[in-house]
Amino acid sequence: MTRGGSLPVVLVVCGLLGAGPLFARGALQVAVPLLLLFLLLAWLHTPWVFPRSTGAVEAQRRSALDGRPIVYWRAGCKYCLRLRMRLGREARQVHWVDIWRDPAAAAAVRAVNDGNETVPTVVVAGRPHVNPDPAWVRAQAAQAAASRERGARA
Repeated sequence: MTRGGSLPVVLVVCGLLGAGPLFARGALQVAVPLLLLFLLLAWLHTPWVFPRSTGAVEAQRRSALDGRPIVYWRAGCKYCLRLRMRLGREARQVHWVDIWRDPAAAAAVRAVNDGNETVPTVVVAGRPHVNPDPAWVRAQAAQAAASRERGARA
């Protein structure tokens, strides 16, 4: 099992262990919401919540062409989840790179974070920004989209 898949499994198991005895006692009004809460938390901490991840090299190539930010992230990171949720639909306007699936991505993040795999690390125009404000990332993505639009019209 990969590191990214362990937290959701733990959350599901905890939900089952917490809700199981309640189901056995017939306390369905408490057991069902508890189990659903743990299932929701497990789903939120899976890679499925994030747009499709690309490799670091491919993301860098694409970003050089279209100017969109690159977000280095990992499953289970609450700050990455916060960024993803706050970006909303604009999350598709950035390149997402899972550092646990791409050793080159993990190395790139360690290179700019004193050897630590601190995420989210957002790279805009070649400059890294560690755990930036989601509103700032949204503005950078919108600026890149507007720039692409102007280029397409020209």
